[in-house]
Amino acid sequence: MIAGLGNPDSKYERTLHNAGFWFVDALLRKFGGEFRYEKKFNSEICKTQLFGNEVWLVKPQSFMNLSGGPIRGMLDYYRLKAAQLLVAHDEIDLPPGTVRLKLGGGHGGHNGMRDVIQHCGPDFMRLRLGVGHPGEKSRVSNYVLKKGSADVEAAVERNVDDAVAVMQVLIEDGLNAAMKKLHTKQ
Repeated sequence: MIAGLGNPDSKYERTLHNAGFWFVDALLRKFGGEFRYEKKFNSEICKTQLFGNEVWLVKPQSFMNLSGGPIRGMLDYYRLKAAQLLVAHDEIDLPPGTVRLKLGGGHGGHNGMRDVIQHCGPDFMRLRLGVGHPGEKSRVSNYVLKKGSADVEAAVERNVDDAVAVMQVLIEDGLNAAMKKLHTKQ
């Protein structure tokens, strides 16, 4: 299962905080399918094929800071383990143009990730899409809840493209091989 984090309201569609949604939307464009709203999960979901494997793409519609419940509901319903989950999210601690994969860890102050960890535990894969930091902690919320500059948005789109390109390695060769390919590219 691949879950992208974001906010569902159309006014947030191209904000930096929705980088996780950008990623699952890019997977859908490349591999096909159509999102449908599933009330019992409060999520837009789509089952698609990635390199011969059935994969659920998920966009929780509960707003960023409450993403964990819908994701946990899908994991439970489809009897998936947290280790079978990849969560894509914006990452202010990485500069735009930097994307990283990792397994486990903390939330790093990201409230959406905090909620996912609370509901699913820490042992899932993360795709961290760098969006940069506004320079002051007090400006973070305003920064991520707005559209980025043209340069920042272009860099995040490159992050998304690089992440989509490494999915075959992740699925066929595992996390370590995907991390090596993705992290040495930059």
